[in-house]
Amino acid sequence: MNERELLSQLQALPASARETLSDLLSAINVGKTLSPSQLQTQATSLLRQLRQGTFKDIFPRQRVVITGMGAVTPVGLTLPETWNNLLHGVSGVDYVTQIDPSPYPTKIAAEIKGFDPLKYLPRKVARKMARVSQIAIAAAQEALQDAGISWPVTESDRSGVIMGIALGGFDLYQHAIWKSSKAGVMRVRPMVATGGLPNMPTFHINEHFGVRGLSETVVTACASGTQAIGQALEAIRNGVVDTVITGGAEALICDFFFSGFTNMKAISTRNDPPQKASRPFDASRDGFIIGEGAGVLVLESLKHALARGAHIYAEVLGVGLSSDAYHVAAPDPTGQGAQAAIEKALLDADVLPEEVDYINAHGTSTSLNDKVETMAIKNALGEHAYDLVVNSTKSMIGHAFGGAGGIEAIVTAKSIETGIVHPTINYENPDPACDLDYVPNKARRLVNGIRVGLSNSFGLGGQNATIVLGKYVP
Repeated sequence: MNERELLSQLQALPASARETLSDLLSAINVGKTLSPSQLQTQATSLLRQLRQGTFKDIFPRQRVVITGMGAVTPVGLTLPETWNNLLHGVSGVDYVTQIDPSPYPTKIAAEIKGFDPLKYLPRKVARKMARVSQIAIAAAQEALQDAGISWPVTESDRSGVIMGIALGGFDLYQHAIWKSSKAGVMRVRPMVATGGLPNMPTFHINEHFGVRGLSETVVTACASGTQAIGQALEAIRNGVVDTVITGGAEALICDFFFSGFTNMKAISTRNDPPQKASRPFDASRDGFIIGEGAGVLVLESLKHALARGAHIYAEVLGVGLSSDAYHVAAPDPTGQGAQAAIEKALLDADVLPEEVDYINAHGTSTSLNDKVETMAIKNALGEHAYDLVVNSTKSMIGHAFGGAGGIEAIVTAKSIETGIVHPTINYENPDPACDLDYVPNKARRLVNGIRVGLSNSFGLGGQNATIVLGKYVP
C-alpha cells in the first residue's frame, strides 16, 4: 500500500477511529505516558473499529466457536454429570485410594471414581496406555459425539489435535522405576519408554479418531490446557485448520507427587472431612488438592460450524500469555504476570474490561495464589472487578494440573450458555485480601446472563494463560 492509498484508507475511517488513532499518535510523539487502562481502552477501541471497518481486509480474523465438549472429572464421568454436580456444590475430594497415604500428612485427593477405560478402548490397547491417555480418549470421544462429528474424521487434513499436558504418564514411570529396582531393569515393559511421554495423549487422540492434520502438545504446567486452547484459536484464525480437538488432561495421583508437594508444604492437610479441604479465597485455606481429569473441546471456524449446522456453545474471542520470570513455584507477589495475561487476552479479544461479567479463576486454595490472583484481577479490570462474579472450580474437583484449563474452559462455556455460575464451596471466612464476589456456596443465575467470561490458569514456573469466551451472537 503506497502513501496515497494509506491516506485514502485513513480518511475513510469513522471519525471516532480517526480521533482515537490521532490521540495515540500524539501521545507517542510528545512522549506522553498513558496509564495501562487508558492505553488498553484506546487500543481496544481502535482495533475493534479497524477490524470491523475499512481496514478489515488488513486485519482478517476468522471467528472461532466451541461446538462440542467432553469431561471426565472427580465429580462426573461425563459433561452433564460433571456440570450438574458442580451446580449443586458436590465435592469430588475424598480419602485417596490410588496410593497408600500412610507416610503422608495429606490423606486426600480428588480422584476420578468408577472410570472404566474398556468402555472406550479394547483391553489390549488400554493396558498399553497411561491413565492420562485413557481419560483423554474418553473426554475427546464425548466432545466429538457432542459436536456431531463421526470418526475416522473425514476432513482429516483440515483438522488438528492440540492438547495441554503437564507431565503425562508419570504413573507409568513411577511403577517402572519401582519394578526395576526390585526385579531388574530388563523387567520393564517396552511400552513404558513411550507411554509416559507428555505427547502420548495427543498421539492417541490422533490415532483413535483418525486425525492427520495439525498435532501439538503444550507443556506449561498448570497453564497447559488453557494455552492449548489458545493455540487452537490461533491455528483456526490463521486458516491452518478448520477444526481442532483441544483442551487438557492429567492423572498424577502418585507417591512422587504426594511426597514432592508435601515437602513443599503446598497441599492441604485438612483431612477430616475431605470435602471441606479445598477452600479457595477463604481465609483458612491451607493448600491445594491434587486432582485428575480431562476436559476436551471441539473448536471450529464459525464458517465451518455454520455450514454443517453445528450447535454453538460460545465463541472463543482471545488469548493472553505471560511469564512471571520470578520463581519456580511461587507466583510473583506483585501479580504483574497474571495481570498481563488478563490484559493481553482482553486486547486480543477486542473486549473492554467493563464488558466482562464472569471469571473462572485459577483459584487453587493456596494462600499466596488466591491473594495474587485477586490483586491481578483488580489491577487489570479496575473498579469493574467488584461488579462481576468470580468462582473456583477447584473448590470441588481439586487441581488437575494440565487438565485444569480444559475443564475450566468447559465450565466457562457452560456458564455463558446457561447464564448460571457454580458456587465456590467451603467459603466461610472472608479474607480481607480476597474481597471480590466469589459466589459463595450456592450457584447463581445472573439476571442479565453472561456476555463475556474469562478463564485463568497460572502455572508453576510463572507461566500464565487467560482465554476470553463470549456469548455467540450471529
